[in-house]
Amino acid sequence: MALTAETESRLYRSLRVAAGAAAHLVALGFPAAVAVLARPGSSLFSWHPLLMALAFSFLMTEALLIFSPETSLLRSFSRKVRVRAHWALQLLALLCALLGLGIITYSKHLNGKGHFVTWHGLTGLLAVLYAGGQCAGGVLLLYPKLMKNWTLAKLKLYHATSGLVGYLLGCASLMLGMCSLWFTTTVTGASWYLAMLCPLLTSLVIMNQVSNAYLYRKRSQH
Repeated sequence: MALTAETESRLYRSLRVAAGAAAHLVALGFPAAVAVLARPGSSLFSWHPLLMALAFSFLMTEALLIFSPETSLLRSFSRKVRVRAHWALQLLALLCALLGLGIITYSKHLNGKGHFVTWHGLTGLLAVLYAGGQCAGGVLLLYPKLMKNWTLAKLKLYHATSGLVGYLLGCASLMLGMCSLWFTTTVTGASWYLAMLCPLLTSLVIMNQVSNAYLYRKRSQH
């Protein structure tokens, strides 16, 4: 029996709510698991995986989910409040990422190891630099008059699109980090595959959210 358009819409919305709820759980659960594995404070290096997981898995994911119409934890608040919360979370994410980058750089210096010689290191560096540029670009949304030839709607669209690219870079860095010797010797078997699914799940949810926002803007223009 064919589903009606209304039933399909409800089903799709239910799936989005379920996926968003799962993303919230993963965003918090993944850094918690990394904290248990890394035991922060046991060594200088131990702070690196925790800070990066907090930056790209928890803080950045929550900063983007704030604008989800179905699963935002602040959906009952005004857009102004959500924008401010987004800014705060993104700045915290950038701070954690910079600290994580600084710690691993200093740790490698102390141990006489090369810097940014792996795909994980290079992707992580690019993700952190990109996050800094994205935060700087976000200032244009606060002061759109600085870009005289751009409408606010266009700035929002490009900011969301470039933000998605930065988020995917961060998730890619996390996944490459899970291929490192430290992680693969600590996490094995099905647990390793489950861990790899965490940034993949949140990436899919965020991509769906951004694409839906883009389609909504396109429809509203016609």
